[in-house]
Order: sequence, then C-alpha cells, then structure tokens
Amino acid sequence: MDFNAIRVLVTIICCIFLSVVWYYVQKYRKWTTILNKIPGPKPWPLFGNAITFIGPREEISKKAFEVIAPFSKSGDLMLFWMGLIPQVHLLKAKAAKVLLSSTTNINKASIYGYLHKWIGTGLLTSTGTKWQQRRKLITPSFHFRILDNFLQVMNEQADILVELLQQQCNGKKISDEFNIYSYITRCTLDIICETAMGKGVNAQRNVDSDYVNAVYNLTQLITKRMMSPWLAQEWIFQLSPSGRLQKRCLQIVHKFTNKIIKMKRAELEKSQRINTRKAEENDEFGMGIKRRIALLDLLLENSLQETNNSLKLSDDDIREEVDTFMFEGHDTTSVGISWSLYLIGQHPDIQQQILNEIITVLGKERKPITGDDLHKLKYLECVIKESMRLFPPVPFVGRNLSHDLDICGYTIPKGVTVITAPYWIHRDETVYPDPEKFDPDRFLPENVQSRDPYAYLPFSAGLRNCIGQRFAMMEEKVVLSRIVQNFNVKTVVEEDLLSNVIGELVLRPIRGIRVQLELRD
Repeated sequence: MDFNAIRVLVTIICCIFLSVVWYYVQKYRKWTTILNKIPGPKPWPLFGNAITFIGPREEISKKAFEVIAPFSKSGDLMLFWMGLIPQVHLLKAKAAKVLLSSTTNINKASIYGYLHKWIGTGLLTSTGTKWQQRRKLITPSFHFRILDNFLQVMNEQADILVELLQQQCNGKKISDEFNIYSYITRCTLDIICETAMGKGVNAQRNVDSDYVNAVYNLTQLITKRMMSPWLAQEWIFQLSPSGRLQKRCLQIVHKFTNKIIKMKRAELEKSQRINTRKAEENDEFGMGIKRRIALLDLLLENSLQETNNSLKLSDDDIREEVDTFMFEGHDTTSVGISWSLYLIGQHPDIQQQILNEIITVLGKERKPITGDDLHKLKYLECVIKESMRLFPPVPFVGRNLSHDLDICGYTIPKGVTVITAPYWIHRDETVYPDPEKFDPDRFLPENVQSRDPYAYLPFSAGLRNCIGQRFAMMEEKVVLSRIVQNFNVKTVVEEDLLSNVIGELVLRPIRGIRVQLELRD
C-alpha cells in the first residue's frame, strides 16, 4: 500500500471517528438541556460518572452504594452519565410504576443487544409485534398444570444435589467450610436444561461438560463486555480474545440446541403425537406411564399445528426461545437460592421455623414434593420473597424509551435509557422499616395487602414481567426444602458483604456463598 493510500485511509477513519464524536456531542447538548434538572452525581468531562466505577470488582458495589444511597434517600430518581450517554435510574416504587406500567415504552435497553448472538431476538430481547406474538404463544406453557409436570425433574435434581452435599461432609457430622454456590448453579442448570429441552446435561456430576462450560463462559463474557465500554462496538469485540472465545462457545451451545430440536421434531413427526398428547400425558402406553413434557415439545407442537405461516415457528425461532430459557432459567434461580441460604444460615430461629413447616407438610420421610405440598409451604415462600427483597436476582431492568415519558415531574426524552433498580426500591424505608433487616414476616398476607405492588420487583412488573416467575418459585421451594430437610445450614458471614456483591446480569456473590452443613438425624 503506497503512502497516498495510507493517508486516504487514515483520513477516512478520522472523519468517521469525528463524525461519531460530533453526533454524540450534539446529542449530549440536547440531553443535558432537558435532563440536568434531574438530581445526580456531578459527571466528569467526557467520562461522565462511569469513571467512578473503575477498579476491582470487589469495590464496585461499595462505590455504587456510596454514590446512589444519598439520592435514594432524598428522591425518586437520579441521573447517571455513562460517558456522554445518560441513564435515568428509578429508585422508588412510584417512579418505577410509571415506566413498567407503560404500554408503549417496552423496548429493552441497548445493552441487551450483547445477548443477540446467543439468544437472538426471542421473548427477552424482542420488541413490537414479534414480542407480542411470542408472549402470547409462550404464556400457556407456564400454566400451573404444565409446571406440575416439571416437579419430577426438580425433585430428582434436588435429590442429586443433596447426595453431592452429603459427600461434601466426607463421612463427618459437620462439613468443612465450602462454597455452595457452585453446587446450586450446576443443579439449576440441570433443572432448566431438562425442563426446557427434555434432555439432561448432567452438570452436577459431569462438571467438565463442554456445553456446561460454554454456557458459563457466555454468561461471563457478556458480563465482561457490559463492564468494558471499549468492547461495545461489535467489530472491536469480535477481534478481541473475548470475541473469539464467544464464537467458540456459541458454536458448542447452538450445535447442542439444534441437535436436540432436530431430534425432538423427528420424534413428534414420526409418532404423530400432536393429536393425542393429552391422552399420552395421562397414559402414554396404556400402562399408567406418564410422558415428560418439555417446553421444547410445546414449541415444536405449535410449529407443526400452526396454519398461519406468519405465526409458525421455524427451528431458528424455537432455538431462540430454548436458548432464552437456558439463559434466564439457571443464573437467576441459582443466585436466588444461594442468597436465601446465606440468610437462612445466619438465622437459626427462622431456619427452625422452615424445618417445622417442612415436617408438618411433608413428614419426616424424603418423599417427592408435589404441587399441593408446595402450596402449603407458606412460610418458606415468605423467606424466599424476603431474600429476593434484600438480594433481587436481577438488580436492574433497562428500557430504551421510544416515546417521551413524564416521571415524578421530570420529562425523559425518547432515546434515553431508563433503569429500574429493584435493589434500591426494596430498601425504601417508608415501605420497609429497617430495610436491611431480614424479616420474612414482611410477606405475611396481612402485611402485603396494602403495599404498592411496584414496591417489590424481583420479577419486574407490567407487560414485560418475568414469564417464568412461578417456575422459579417452585424450583426454589423444592431445592431449599430438600437442603433444609437434610442439613442444618450455617453461613460463614461476610464481614464486608458489599465486597462480595456485584450487580451484573444477576446479583452475583463474587466469592460465592461459604457455608458449613450439619447432617440432620
């Protein structure tokens, strides 16, 4: 390449760079005129407030707490600048209600685009007509009758978890300290994989599975990209080591999902089960044997039954939804269960109440837990809900405004990202007195009935609330019941808790959850 060609190339690159900078500077001027009335920390030139969070992961939550806490106590929302890009954070229920109840501003924030390579534009990330069609299509799959079919899987995997935890005791009455978070994560991955696809990956026993490791790596890579602004541009990310690793992981995950879809579709077409599924659910072979139904089966049956081609799901569409189930269904429940154990293990009186309820409902035998049993575990449900208040599995939910929106006296222009922050909404002292105290009684019926529903958002709310929240509650009840039934949990209390909490895609314990388990008689 001669000198003139190099000079032309450099000139073009500089022009593109300056054009991008000019575009954002102009937008910044427009946004500052409108948004600077909203309270928030003073931004640094060019870097905004993002520079505040540069440093080790262990320090990020502490810094965020220091920055956000004063605004959470004094106001309903705050303005935060990620470089030249504004984010409005909603810190109180009345502010969140305006956004989450909107029927027009339902588009996910642009950061969810990092998920597209993995889960496409399925239910979590799609917008407009596609989202409406998918939501309508998938909602019946989470009917309680369908969910009850998944209890056998949950029971089986919870029993495997208990067996592995017993091995951790190594023949002793009380185990050494260990990180239970990794055990819980593998259990929830096995549960969602078998209930979503009808195919197990045996993550609990086979910790070196290529598929399991690929799922873990993809989650970590997305998180890393969220925290690395220089990787925001797709072409830069693809050229980076992280981008190359993501490509390899995607090949493994998509190959596995496509293989299962192909196999399941062939089974359905060959056996002509479409018109006889209801009979098969009751008695597949006329011998009282019940066939397991996975979410994938329901999606495939729809694709074979649907006569409207615009609504018919292709294999790529189905893969989007199955991969979405996998992404959403293991990480959120694993942190939910783990933080519950962290709190239960610090409060022996509460743990004893849970055990008493389990014995009352299930007896002392280790029988499979039924849907009726779960419904009767009222106090355990209060414990789980209070755990999710203190440690909401999804710490923030982002929307990109497609229309201007008035929130608590401020006009937020379209194009701005608005973040609902359950972590802070759940710590409103006017709603939850002594908000840092772990008190499951907050969720007794008499204490909930007068509370604003938007003051409790572990599963978001409104049109885009979590479609799998009943599934998650069932799973957490089954797993926690089995653990408390078999062990007395003793938590190793974190002296500096905030240094072990990081708000990424989920509210993750950086160093895990360290416990001691004492075998029950």
